Amino acid sequence: MDRKKLEAKLASDVITFDTDVYNAGSWFQGYDATNNELALKMASYSAHMSMMNDIPHGADDESLGFNKSKRIIDREDDYRRRRLNQVISPERHDAFASGDKTSKPETRGYAEIMREAALKREKEETLKVIARRMNEEEENKAAGKPAQKRRNRWDQSQDKESGAKKAKLGSDWDMPDSIPGIGRWDATPTPGRIGDATPSLSRKNRWDETPTPGRVTDSDATPAGGATPAGMAWDATPKLAGMATPTPKRQRSRWDETPATMGSATPAAAYTPGVTPFGGVDLATPTTGAIQMRAAMTPEQYNLARHEKDIEDRNRPLTDEELNVMFPQEGYKILEPPASYVPIRTPARKLLATPTPLGTPLYSIPEENRNQMYDVPKEMPDGLPFMKPEDYQYFSALLNEDDEEELTPDEQKERKIMKLLLKVKNGTPPQRKTALRQLTDKAREFGAGPLFNRILPLLMQPTLEDQERHLLVKVIDRVLYKLDELVRPYVHKILVVIEPLLIDEDYYARVEGREIISNLSKAAGLATMIAAMRPDIDNIDEYVRNTTARAFSVVASALGIPALLPFLKAVCQSKKSWQARHTGIKIVQQIAILIGCAVLPHLRSLVEIIEHGLNDENQKVRTITALSLAALAEAAAPYGIESFDSVLKPLWKGIRSHRGKVLAAFLKAIGFIIPLMDAIYASYYTKEVMVILIREFQSPDEEMKKIVLKVVKQCVSTEGVEADYIRTDILPEFFRNFWVRRMALDRRNYKQLVETTVEIANKVGVPDIVARVVEDLKDESEPYRRMVMETIEKVVANLGASDIDPRLEELLIDGILYAFQEQTSDDANVMLNGFGAVVNSLGQRVKPYLPQICGTIKWRLNNKSAKVRQQAADLISRIAVVMKQCQEEQLMGHLGVVLYEYLGEEYPEVLGSILGALKAIVNVIGMTKMTPPIKDLLPRLTPILKNRHEKVQENCIDLVGRIADRGAEYVPAREWMRICFELLEMLKAHKKGIRRAAVNTFGYIAKAIGPQDVLATLLNNLKVQERQNRVCTTVAIAIVAETCSPFTVLPALMNEYRVPELNVQNGVLKSLSFLFEYIGEMGKDYIYAVTPLLEDALMDRDLVHRQTAASAVKHMALGVAGLGCEDALVHLLNYVWPNIFETSPHVINAVMEAIEGMLVALGAAVVLNYCLQGLFHPARKVREVYWKIYNSLYIGAQDALVAAYPVLEDEGDNVYSRPELTMSV
Repeated sequence: MDRKKLEAKLASDVITFDTDVYNAGSWFQGYDATNNELALKMASYSAHMSMMNDIPHGADDESLGFNKSKRIIDREDDYRRRRLNQVISPERHDAFASGDKTSKPETRGYAEIMREAALKREKEETLKVIARRMNEEEENKAAGKPAQKRRNRWDQSQDKESGAKKAKLGSDWDMPDSIPGIGRWDATPTPGRIGDATPSLSRKNRWDETPTPGRVTDSDATPAGGATPAGMAWDATPKLAGMATPTPKRQRSRWDETPATMGSATPAAAYTPGVTPFGGVDLATPTTGAIQMRAAMTPEQYNLARHEKDIEDRNRPLTDEELNVMFPQEGYKILEPPASYVPIRTPARKLLATPTPLGTPLYSIPEENRNQMYDVPKEMPDGLPFMKPEDYQYFSALLNEDDEEELTPDEQKERKIMKLLLKVKNGTPPQRKTALRQLTDKAREFGAGPLFNRILPLLMQPTLEDQERHLLVKVIDRVLYKLDELVRPYVHKILVVIEPLLIDEDYYARVEGREIISNLSKAAGLATMIAAMRPDIDNIDEYVRNTTARAFSVVASALGIPALLPFLKAVCQSKKSWQARHTGIKIVQQIAILIGCAVLPHLRSLVEIIEHGLNDENQKVRTITALSLAALAEAAAPYGIESFDSVLKPLWKGIRSHRGKVLAAFLKAIGFIIPLMDAIYASYYTKEVMVILIREFQSPDEEMKKIVLKVVKQCVSTEGVEADYIRTDILPEFFRNFWVRRMALDRRNYKQLVETTVEIANKVGVPDIVARVVEDLKDESEPYRRMVMETIEKVVANLGASDIDPRLEELLIDGILYAFQEQTSDDANVMLNGFGAVVNSLGQRVKPYLPQICGTIKWRLNNKSAKVRQQAADLISRIAVVMKQCQEEQLMGHLGVVLYEYLGEEYPEVLGSILGALKAIVNVIGMTKMTPPIKDLLPRLTPILKNRHEKVQENCIDLVGRIADRGAEYVPAREWMRICFELLEMLKAHKKGIRRAAVNTFGYIAKAIGPQDVLATLLNNLKVQERQNRVCTTVAIAIVAETCSPFTVLPALMNEYRVPELNVQNGVLKSLSFLFEYIGEMGKDYIYAVTPLLEDALMDRDLVHRQTAASAVKHMALGVAGLGCEDALVHLLNYVWPNIFETSPHVINAVMEAIEGMLVALGAAVVLNYCLQGLFHPARKVREVYWKIYNSLYIGAQDALVAAYPVLEDEGDNVYSRPELTMSV
């Protein structure tokens, strides 16, 4: 009954009809539900509904969270996302263009851009002043001080004096407004970079906003029509240029005017004048088309628009005709709408779905399209790749199937570029390759403007993915090479898009960005680069300044630092703005980081350029100067101290007078300069700076801690700083302030603290450091214990444990045992490595503690946690060698038995560790003393070979190989054959180490039981299809031959060549190649036996036969060089030589290597005689091959060729004879 109630409730949950009108009883009332499929499903047992609801349905993998998002924007932080705020500027004037290529008159030059930048900066400063005044007023208000009342122009005063004052104070800028908004002065946007400037503070008019979907990015267009015409009220609708004389101005309320919309340029004169213009792109009230053209739509917005359009089509009002069809003629009355009825206006959210018509603004009911397929994308014409929703705004023109012949040449060119870019972005690899090739080859034909105007907006797309960005950047890179100087007007455009790559978190993206900017600077030249980037050096937006500094460093590395030095000097000494000085000094820092030690020749010049910044009035400039000096010193280390002489005094004065971030930067600079000094100076300066450092030990700031630790490390590692000074003056404060639990929680501080402590230990010795931290191995905080263990491990591994006294030794063993047993986190390697390092350093001194350690290991091997068992087994493999040194063989034998019993472990990671521990014990204890005995152990290992886990495979096969090498006699031959069959499967492993171990094990087994059976197994394996398997088999055959002498293998191998199957024959030839490579000089006994086989292979039609045979000839020739087998080698050379004209790269490579082998075995003279016949052949292709061989000969044996050159008879004036006397003289 409960179940039926539940089913009824579930059914009622999905009822979508009106239960008052229709009967809401059971759905199946009156039906026989026994055979009803739906009822059967309802009555069947399934998972609980809460579990079913947790499973996401109908979504792609990305939304399920299984795949990481590929979109760049999803992994960017807020700072990096600011790249989307930048505007791609219009093309600029090219000052270096030749007379026939002068720029268009409307393009802006350097002067205009600098004026715009200055104006923007001035506006920004003004707004900041206003904001500051407003804040002061609010503070005064809050403090209860009477604020001076401001009068505005609407106030009428009877007093003339106050009227005079009013004229001075009554500015619109002074009007307070709590909400910063878009200023009305901003109606005509100036193209250029829009940073995150403080927004305008003038009042917002609520009529002045049309909701615009997306972000306005396409601000490329130069505003037409000039400034707003004079004689108009500021907040009236702008009158269009070319209108009749405006009517005389009368006092009107601004509510009477049609509201103006935000962000539009002054309208062009081409449109019909009117108060509210309809249609068009740049009108005051933008239509849907204009919004779409200006806004970069995200996929979500696009889908919303499509969904609204779909809903509108489906839910359109029914016409009278349709209603007449649906309802009977009698019984219904058509009601008239009430007189007061007003239709609902289209809400703002539907602006996108319902466009404003260009003509009469009346609503017409759209015609129903019965053939429309909802949600099915339109098929792409001309075999173009699928278009993503976010691509429509860029490539939508391709969907218009217009006749291309009707388009203008420029439109055709643009369409062609769009097609190629779509193929590059979304196409298959072959499509992408051909499109890239076409874009590169036709770059100059297409022109820089059309190309960059299409590529760059794509790179600013918010939904761009890593792979798409990589491909588009590759397009720019290829196109740059072709366009060369034509790229100059577009340098700034390209930089806006490429500079963000320089701060991307992906290393390869940064490399790509540097490559593009480097090529761009070589194509455009230094003057154009400076002209394009100079306005951004003192941009109000810090993001722009940062990326510009990095780009300038790339330009300097591409065009040379000396070329940029005069400009840098001027920028760093700028009097106008601190931003310019800051950016100039940052450029020097980025140059040092980018080019490293190549900065040395220019070090003095760069230091002189920035040294004045240490005494700058602006704090940020002082900070960046110190950081730049630190970068220069780090790049120049260990040279260049003389270049820093001029900055030592201001640095030392600075660390005494500054605090906070500036002090941190100054300390960092000193930390990098001290290691460059001579020992005597380093000691003096270290003692001077240490007073400040010890004071800053107590600083709560994390960044300061990190820098202080780094500087302490650099100072103590410098020659001239004595151990006693460190011991007495630094250590007490250092341990009191830094060795606290909080330091272990921040990963970067933790790492820096460990490195600094290890550096101090290198100076003062192990006991001083270990004695101070050993007690902390028993601390209750696990991260802190881990930090202590890592420090002890590194100190002991570096310096050994000979200085540790018995008491400290006891404390150390006790502490590491406690820390090892108490660990709970997954990061177990630190404890394991620490335990292993300490035990191995102590050596025989650890013998008294071994029973306790082994007891702990055995206890933990029985733990229910797999991680704990794995650590215990890993620890055995770390300390097995020390146990052998302490003659604890009985203890090891006992551990061996325990491990043997745990070979049934179910977790592969743990089983791999157990096998590794057994392998370590077998290695040190030997085969004879091993318990359990080898004859019992090996049969237990054979089934484990079937395990497909890499760690298990590797450790198991190593163990089997070791037994086969040293204790094969303890195991019957049948067991070894069984293992051989299992090893064949190992040859398919992905990991090379496993395949190599398997191949070597075949050699050991063959040595133990004879090659015949092993060889039969291997030869049979040559028939398989998988190439990797066959290659490994051929190597195994060669190893068997080397181990058991070649005469045991060659007869069977040559007999196998008679099998008429390509794979088998190639396998045999490859085996011969490896075989002769391995056996070396032994090959002289077998060369005559295999020559007929190689003759046949070198004449085979199959390329691979000839390639592999040539490889075998090479190894054979190198093995038997100088052993009297020249006749056979010359015979084989006659078969190799005809293959020199092969075009396959693998074949020709093998043939050339065979000829070089012959050069070693037969001498240069013999090969030269073969070579001379074709050096002067009439066919160029023949000559090229022969000259290639001759060059190889000349490089390999230049002196040996002298005696072999042909004797030429003298011809008149030309004397070719060279007597021996002439040669010797």
